[in-house]
Amino acid sequence: MPARRRTDPEAGREALARWKADPASSGRTTTATAVRATLEELAERAPGHSVEVRVAPHGVVQCVEGPRHTRGTPPNVVETDAATWLSLAIGDLSWDDAVSAGRVRASGSRADLSALLPIVPASSLSSTL
Repeated sequence: MPARRRTDPEAGREALARWKADPASSGRTTTATAVRATLEELAERAPGHSVEVRVAPHGVVQCVEGPRHTRGTPPNVVETDAATWLSLAIGDLSWDDAVSAGRVRASGSRADLSALLPIVPASSLSSTL
C-alpha cells in the first residue's frame, strides 16, 4: 500500500521551485512543504518499510521494499538536513558526493538511494513558477 499523501503535490512542486530559485531566503514553511512533498513522492515511487529517511525537523518516511522493522531504530536509515535533501531531490547534488562529504548519513545495506534520485529534476521546475 503506497504512503498516504498529506501534502498537495502541486503545492509541493511550487514550494520546491521557490526553494530552488532562492534557497537562502526560503522560509521554514516553504522548505518544510518542499521536503514533505519530496519525501512523500519518494515513498510513493519506492513503497515499503525497510529504509527510514529522516530530514529533521521537517519529515520522515519509510520506503523501499524489504524486511519491515517494527521496534526501535530500523536497520536502514538515511539522515540529512533539508538543504541537502532538496538538492538531492532535484538532482543538483549527487548521492555519492553528499555521502562522501558527510552531508548524508546512510546506514544499512538498503540505504543507498542513488537509484531513486532525483525525485523531481530541476529542469522540470522552471515551468512551475
